[in-house]
Amino acid sequence: MADRSAGDGRTAGTATGAAGAESTADIGRRVLRLRTERGFTQRQLAEPAYTAAYVSTLEAGKVRPSEAALRHLADRLGISYEELTTGRSPRDATRLRAAVTDARRALATGAAEDAAVLFAGVRDEAERLGFAEERSAALLGLGDCALETGDLTVARDHFEAVERLLAGEPLPRRIPAIRGRAVAHLLAGELRYSCYLLESSIDELNASGLHDPYALLLLYTAAIAPYMDMGAHARAVRAAELALALAPSVDDPGLIARMHRGVARTLIAEGRTAEADASLAKAQELYEQLRIHTDLAHCHWMRGYVHAQDGNLERAERELRTARDMLASKRAALFTGQVEVELADVLRRRGRTAEAEALLLPLLASSPAAGAADTAGEPEAASGEAGPGEAGLTADRGAVHAGGAHRLLGLIADERGDAEAAEEHYCAALSLLERTGAAGDLADLCRLLGDLLRREGRQEAAMDAYRTGLGHRAAPGTTTLGPAPAEPPM
Repeated sequence: MADRSAGDGRTAGTATGAAGAESTADIGRRVLRLRTERGFTQRQLAEPAYTAAYVSTLEAGKVRPSEAALRHLADRLGISYEELTTGRSPRDATRLRAAVTDARRALATGAAEDAAVLFAGVRDEAERLGFAEERSAALLGLGDCALETGDLTVARDHFEAVERLLAGEPLPRRIPAIRGRAVAHLLAGELRYSCYLLESSIDELNASGLHDPYALLLLYTAAIAPYMDMGAHARAVRAAELALALAPSVDDPGLIARMHRGVARTLIAEGRTAEADASLAKAQELYEQLRIHTDLAHCHWMRGYVHAQDGNLERAERELRTARDMLASKRAALFTGQVEVELADVLRRRGRTAEAEALLLPLLASSPAAGAADTAGEPEAASGEAGPGEAGLTADRGAVHAGGAHRLLGLIADERGDAEAAEEHYCAALSLLERTGAAGDLADLCRLLGDLLRREGRQEAAMDAYRTGLGHRAAPGTTTLGPAPAEPPM
């Protein structure tokens, strides 16, 4: 038997094959650990092709083994060549994928903070073992957790990390992270940039011929919300139509349910509330089957909005309270605050202004204008509905709903005869919404402010407000969005 202690007949210092992926010391320590665990002597591991001396120098990190030597050692140790050279076992990959599934289940049924701990554990171990796919899945989960808790900057950081990790992969692999980043910008009130991310990705997919139905459905579904908020209703309707056409090609009940929620929003805008409610019922049924609590709460939220549009305020309040309680139980702070704005609108319309104010004022605690309505003395008569402090809405966190909260407080102050507080809240709402490009809401606010100023005898200021509102209403969405993205072949 030839003595191959010098490196299987090759130059001892030359790295070959996958052995060069890690240091000689790393591989040596791994061989030593595995040999010891299995109770082999160095001679038993080496024979018949190698000597005990060669194994000894390898374990000491003094020789870089050849591919042939590593394959021999892996076979004797009962593991794969890849596991020996990289430390990564196929069993580790399977275990990490199962852990991602468990974390996803925790996010769907429990609190996002608890799920984030699980995702972080998977991310750290996947990074240590060098599993890029499992690491990206964990980072995507961490981004989704941060979206739910309202940590939008953290969410964007995680989604951007996924995009960097998958930079060399085909675009469809990166679409879930791009969609997540677009949603984070939407929630921050950056509607134009959210649309840009989604539309540019749609164009890139279509231009490259990568008409992946799942990726396109994800993008079109996500685009509906910023389109609607910007007043680009025609684009939202077309996105919904394309999403419905793509749905039969996608086998993902959660995404299909999310699509039905988006489609319902376009139906509401068209006054087709019965169809919208039917679409939400489909989504709700899927979420109940999948036990996805946050998205189920969003269905109750949307159904509350549908009933409010129909004038059925009692049912609207019931659905919105259900959504609020579900989201609060999951500590989804930002979404809880947004639902409270919708609920406050229903309470105001039912004549319960004290309860409405008690919901709204804590949400705007960091805003100077928030305290204006507090001087009227009514909030103290509230029924204990004040939202959690961590659910605050600001210019960079829930800006559209923050503007909505100021609008409602302005209406309440206006109805009470406090013109000064009403104007302050209307102006605060305008300041917030002008940054977002929410055209329809801006036009409505300008009308409210103009009416207030006209009643106060400030005719010129009122005319300015009306003109501004007409500018936003004239061609909603067209002044801030470029050409519509190309459509895929259906």
